[in-house]
Amino acid sequence: MKQKLILIGASTGGPGHLKKLLSGISLPSNVSVVIAQHMNKNFVGSFANGLAQELRSGVELLNNKITLQNKIYICEQNSIMLNHQLLTANIDQSGVTTTYNPNVNMLFNSAVPLCRIVDVMGILLTGIGDDGASGLNELYKAGAKCIAENEQSAIVYGMPKRAKDINPKLEIGNLDMIKTNLQRFIV
Repeated sequence: MKQKLILIGASTGGPGHLKKLLSGISLPSNVSVVIAQHMNKNFVGSFANGLAQELRSGVELLNNKITLQNKIYICEQNSIMLNHQLLTANIDQSGVTTTYNPNVNMLFNSAVPLCRIVDVMGILLTGIGDDGASGLNELYKAGAKCIAENEQSAIVYGMPKRAKDINPKLEIGNLDMIKTNLQRFIV
C-alpha cells in the first residue's frame, strides 16, 4: 500500500476544529498525520494529551527526529518533513525565525518533494494571518490534494482566505466537507 501523508495547518480556533475534523477517524497503517497548530510551546504538550484522550487515538508530539507511523503528530515547534523514502520528520534546525511557531508554510513547503513518492493531502484551517497559504499552493502545484476551510465554518477566515486568493482553483469547504474528503483520502 502506498504511504499517505496528511498535513494540517491551523491557528485561531484550530484546536476545536481539529477535534471535530479528526474525531471518529481511524488511521490505516499507511497513513500519518502531521499538524502545525499555532500555539505557545508551553501548551502544546497538554493540547496533544487532550487530543489523544478525546480521539482515543495515537497522538504524539513531534519534538525530535522521528520516522512517521500511523499516528497523529503535533508539531511542538517549527518542524519539517525530510526527503527520505521512509517518512521522517524533525524539528527545524535551520535557526530561521518565523512569525508563527510552529510554522505551517515551513511544514508544507518541506513536504513538496515528498509528493513524488507518497500521496499527500494538505489542509488549511481557520486562523489569523496568511501562514500556510503559500505552502498549500506549493503542495497543490506538486500534485497534492489540497483543501482550505471556507468562510462560513472558519472561526477566523484569514489563512484559508489568503490561500484561496493565491490559488483561485483551490478547493474550499466547511469542516464537514473537509472531513468527508479526509475520510475518502485515507481509504
